Amino acid sequence: RRASTALRAWVGAMASYDLTPTVGKFLDRHLVFPLLEFLQVQGVYDEREILQAKIDLLQKTNMVDFAMDIHMSLHQTEDVPPAMTARRAEVVERLKSLQVSAEKVVTFLSNPNLVKQLRGDKQGNLQFLEEQFQIGTEDIESLFHYAKFQFECGNYSAAAEFLYHYRSLCNDAERSFSAMWGKFCADILMQEWDTALEDLTRLKDAIDSNMYTNPLQQLQQRTWLMHWSLFVFFNHENGRNAIIDLFFQDRYMNAIQTNAHHLLRYLAAAVITNKRRRNVLKDLVRAIQQERHVYSDPITEFLECLFVHYDFEGAQQKLRECDEALAGDFFLVGCREEFVDNARLFIFETYCRIHQCIDIKQLADKLNMDHDSAERWIVNLIRSARLNAKIDSKAATVIMGTQHEYPSIYEMIIEKTKNMSFRTYQLAATVVQSSGPAVKA
Repeated sequence: RRASTALRAWVGAMASYDLTPTVGKFLDRHLVFPLLEFLQVQGVYDEREILQAKIDLLQKTNMVDFAMDIHMSLHQTEDVPPAMTARRAEVVERLKSLQVSAEKVVTFLSNPNLVKQLRGDKQGNLQFLEEQFQIGTEDIESLFHYAKFQFECGNYSAAAEFLYHYRSLCNDAERSFSAMWGKFCADILMQEWDTALEDLTRLKDAIDSNMYTNPLQQLQQRTWLMHWSLFVFFNHENGRNAIIDLFFQDRYMNAIQTNAHHLLRYLAAAVITNKRRRNVLKDLVRAIQQERHVYSDPITEFLECLFVHYDFEGAQQKLRECDEALAGDFFLVGCREEFVDNARLFIFETYCRIHQCIDIKQLADKLNMDHDSAERWIVNLIRSARLNAKIDSKAATVIMGTQHEYPSIYEMIIEKTKNMSFRTYQLAATVVQSSGPAVKA
């Protein structure tokens, strides 16, 4: 009974820290499905509520068969409402119609030898298609509608391919921008993280360079981009560097502070789990303090306790709450252990700065560890970090030597160059995209 009560309390804590309803407002409905699947597996909410939420999302898509399956699971029946059956017939009919409309251009794109004949000149490509294959502007637009319909049906692979080719052929800047968003979403849902990162870079460049008549529209676009990019940032190998680079840019930090304060959770998690980016910690803590009156959670409060108030007892309590928050967060659950380890390191380093002789038992309490585990952890840390410290096992204390208050010139140079490869990769990808062929074979 006690275990059951503890489990309910744990699940209740996860639900109280859940940002899915907040984040979901800025996502395409297809991107919300993975979040709902995660909540269903975690048991954060009643399963019937999750199933109903899925059906509500599916109502405005073409994934009717999926909706039927969920309906039967929710109501424990083999029957489906007549409205769903009728909707399925409509989708099939519309799909056939779009297939016919886009048949000429799809047939062309299905032949790699023909696609190789396309060049980087859009106007020249359109003229070539018109003269050689009688494919005109209307056929190109039919490809867009067909790709969009495929996306709504859940066929993300076909949608991504068709939207890529559509962007290389269309002259409508607004429609091309829409296709860029669609391809980004499809690549995320297929978990093609390298390609999705390239999409993200293109979208960012397009948003930042576009002369919007209404600044609020540009703010909204940046806010959407930051939310969609969470999928990439916490799955790509360089993602945690990328989120720090993007979110700390003035225009994007302004968007966070204006429109999406909750994104500070993900920025804070990325900084805590990234030992190479300690240089942004002061800026992060400053931003958290500025927005404290409108948003806070255990992760942001942990940093405040430690680096603003030097409240080690409070930091210890917040670290326990952080573990609960991370366990219920779709984007952060994968870095849960890494977060706790690095957070303990923050506590240890900060505590050591203001104490010369440290009682291991007291430190173990502050790290939320037992005495033996804490001692082993400290020994490993001293070895790996080459700290000027030693352990007095008889007195059960850690004796701190003189620590370098400031990093050496060597360390500063290393810090400045650690992320050069990632930024070079981004620059190279941008150059290749702007100067290379418009269409891949």
